[in-house]
Amino acid sequence: MNTKSKEDVRSHCAVNYGVEIFGDRWSLLIIRDIVFAGKKTYGEFLKSEEGIATNVLASRLAFLDEQGILSRAPSPDDRRKDFYTLTEKGLDLIPIVLNIVLWSAKHDSKSYVRRSKEFLARLSRSPMQVSEEVKALVRSGGCIFPDSN
Repeated sequence: MNTKSKEDVRSHCAVNYGVEIFGDRWSLLIIRDIVFAGKKTYGEFLKSEEGIATNVLASRLAFLDEQGILSRAPSPDDRRKDFYTLTEKGLDLIPIVLNIVLWSAKHDSKSYVRRSKEFLARLSRSPMQVSEEVKALVRSGGCIFPDSN
């Protein structure tokens, strides 16, 4: 389990702080799953193609909740399940994730996002506008590609 507290960072360099709070692979993929596929539960995150280990997933979800990136609440339908959603602090990561998407589309010839030509073109033309639209969509419980879950 990651025991790093909110104040326990190596330095307060802006890049270091960001990397320590949200910059590991699994944390970014959890955020991606919420934003792009609308995933909300532990079981849904576990099914992602990258194959996260159960203990790593539990650790990252707890850490992101502790850091105020995610909010955890019991499912209204099944009290044994928790729903994870992005907080306002987490929603503020959407422009960063979308910039990673643009970078990947440019440098990874097999990137899945290249199939979404219209979305990619809009994102390239108006990244801030698209970021704000995506934040509003995710804030209201939606996601970019609802059929991908």
